[in-house]
Amino acid sequence: MSQEIELKLAVEHGDLAALPAHPLLASGAEGPRRLSNTYFDTPDGALEKARVALRIRQVGGRYLQTLKTSGAGSGGLSQRGEWEWQIDGPALDLPGLAALTPMRDVDHATLDALAPRFRTDFQRLTWQLEHHGNRIELAVDQGEIVAGGRHAEICELELELKSGHVEALWQLAEQLAQQVALRPAQTSKAARGASLGTSQWTLPEDDTTPRACLDRAMAALDAFRDSRQPAFLETAHAALAGVAASADDRDTQSLARRTAEGLDANGRLDLAGGQAALALAQRLVD
Repeated sequence: MSQEIELKLAVEHGDLAALPAHPLLASGAEGPRRLSNTYFDTPDGALEKARVALRIRQVGGRYLQTLKTSGAGSGGLSQRGEWEWQIDGPALDLPGLAALTPMRDVDHATLDALAPRFRTDFQRLTWQLEHHGNRIELAVDQGEIVAGGRHAEICELELELKSGHVEALWQLAEQLAQQVALRPAQTSKAARGASLGTSQWTLPEDDTTPRACLDRAMAALDAFRDSRQPAFLETAHAALAGVAASADDRDTQSLARRTAEGLDANGRLDLAGGQAALALAQRLVD
């Protein structure tokens, strides 16, 4: 098992053209690679309820099976367990899955009921960066989620810490956000696919702490992006107002207001709004 430490950032498709010109990415990208992923669960969503994601990824002629646990996450930053191994083809390796620690208490009937639920297909560009003594992999993913005959766009950055300190992820994101409008993405591809397949989007509990309000706001923007239901955009505004109302310091209040002011009717943040959202997330997560 490895521990994945990652900062996930949503970006608009039209803004990505400015990214490769950033001085930090002058070394050039690896790739592109086409990644095709099939996610598995039981008909009643047993893995989703347990906050576990299971997929098979095809990269060229290779197949990789991956299990991820939810771990801890807030403000786009997540730390979770990850198990990945190569398999012979597109069928699940059930014995290998059953041997993993998170699956040892799962009965055979549940394992036998696992079936494809949705897929993600995207192109990935990656940069291997040395950032002030920290090693970070930057991945840009563009493609789509397909679930239940419905489609949703994938357009995001993932900053994965390979070695070093978590603070370096925030520092790198802050520098990238000087040229590209970014915001914390609260919802994983797996969770987005599960919601898209059922047309049911759930948000974090309506807690009144600033950190919980921020997570609710970013999750609501994720849901609005995929569902186009106006109620989610309204929820995002209300949750950002909740951050400002519940925060004890003026800096946090100001960042929450600037984030809300940067949101347009399509749920997109302008450059200043994205910078405020990242600064707010770092402030509340730390």
